[in-house]
Amino acid sequence: MTVKLVHPEGVNRVEVHHQVADTRGTRTVYLAGQVSWDTEGNLVGAGDIAAQAEQCYLNIAAALDAVGATAADLAKVTVYIVDLDEDKAEQFVVGRERAAATLGVQFQQPSTWIGVTSLAVRGYLVEVDAVAVLD
Repeated sequence: MTVKLVHPEGVNRVEVHHQVADTRGTRTVYLAGQVSWDTEGNLVGAGDIAAQAEQCYLNIAAALDAVGATAADLAKVTVYIVDLDEDKAEQFVVGRERAAATLGVQFQQPSTWIGVTSLAVRGYLVEVDAVAVLD
């Protein structure tokens, strides 16, 4: 196992992710920020945080697959949400969990969520970048 997810005793435990990823691999894969687009570049889930989060994670899974990696190899993700608030954070988790259910995986890697005023293209509400570690 190249990535071991940990909830340290001395750190507040949150349910949406682990606080630490202990990695042991020799190969690091960096994913560009994934937005809610299909393979033709069309926006998926206009105005819907959950639908966009789901598509972002489906895109992450496809990108990982292209280099022989899986969700289990993810060590860290950074999430950008336009005008982030508690409701949007909850909707993000709904979408992420839908993608996890579709893929039969868990997305519990350490993550940082950042509220932004906009993303590169109008209509995109969520962007997720990631780092994976493999043997």
